[in-house]
Amino acid sequence: MSDVTRVFAAHRELLFSIVYNMLGSVTDAEDVLQETWLAWASRDPDEIGHPRAYLVRVAVNQALAHQSAQRRRRETYVGPWLPEPLVTSPDAADHAVRTDTLSLALLVVLETLTPLERAVFILHEVFAYAHTEIAPMIGRSPAAVRQLAHRAREHVQARRPRSQVDPRLQRQVTERFVAAAFGGDLEGLMELLAPDVTLWADGGGKSNAGGPRPIRGRDNVSRVLISRAAQPLDGLDIQYRQVNGDPCAVLFVENAPYAVMVVDMTPDGSQIQDVYTVSNPDKLTHVPSRASLPTDGADAAGQRAEVMGEPVAQHAGRGGGQHDDDQRRAGPEVAEPCPQSR
Repeated sequence: MSDVTRVFAAHRELLFSIVYNMLGSVTDAEDVLQETWLAWASRDPDEIGHPRAYLVRVAVNQALAHQSAQRRRRETYVGPWLPEPLVTSPDAADHAVRTDTLSLALLVVLETLTPLERAVFILHEVFAYAHTEIAPMIGRSPAAVRQLAHRAREHVQARRPRSQVDPRLQRQVTERFVAAAFGGDLEGLMELLAPDVTLWADGGGKSNAGGPRPIRGRDNVSRVLISRAAQPLDGLDIQYRQVNGDPCAVLFVENAPYAVMVVDMTPDGSQIQDVYTVSNPDKLTHVPSRASLPTDGADAAGQRAEVMGEPVAQHAGRGGGQHDDDQRRAGPEVAEPCPQSR
């Protein structure tokens, strides 16, 4: 393996985590990594003083460009758009990515930020980059970056107050929710759902489990879920796994992924505030096959640091100068160069 490939491979998972959190799409994140690889491979490494800083800057700017294209595509998207779920697969690299990714619910909130606000929020709040480090990445002054960070944090806090639900409780509630919905237990479902619950069903116009718009209110959501579950699916198998670090239900039909269901709890953990269902087949292509999915490690989510109440990877040594960022944010090494898919 050449030095150019080795350096890139050592930072690949860090780059993927940053870009995925910016875009909410595995496919787009891989496209950005390919573009970042091409930019890196075309440069003389001896001319780059800080490879990690260079690679992150290129990836962030490529992701910002993709965000603009994403927003145009979503103008014609059928129904609610949700991030592509990142389901845990057995290899260690995917485990590292999972612990660096934000929950599906928080990614939905980040969709309401401007592209620059989202980039700054992710780099500062999740990956502990200082404002002075972020400024040259996005071509803004440190003062402007501080303003972006402040607006983003206030915006997120207003829409998703700081809280952390015990992952074991979320797993139990998820199982009770699925049992009630697919068992036709309307009363049990009503007890689990908050009065102002919202159902977000992303089918992209390609799945019967999708919907044209979010459904709000306990009565409406309960009846829609019961009516959909009343339509039997041959070969249905429900497994409980981790998506973006949270317990969830993965539905398989005849061994193929059919939908991913994630419930988001109220801040006190008493009821379900939001239900996210992703059934667009284009967003399930990276879901591991039923046989390869590991058992759910609910403890993992509880062992991570928090960002706005969301458990994410523990980043040691926050603060410090740019010269020690290689030690401070060393990503897990992988053996494959960028041109290969994850």
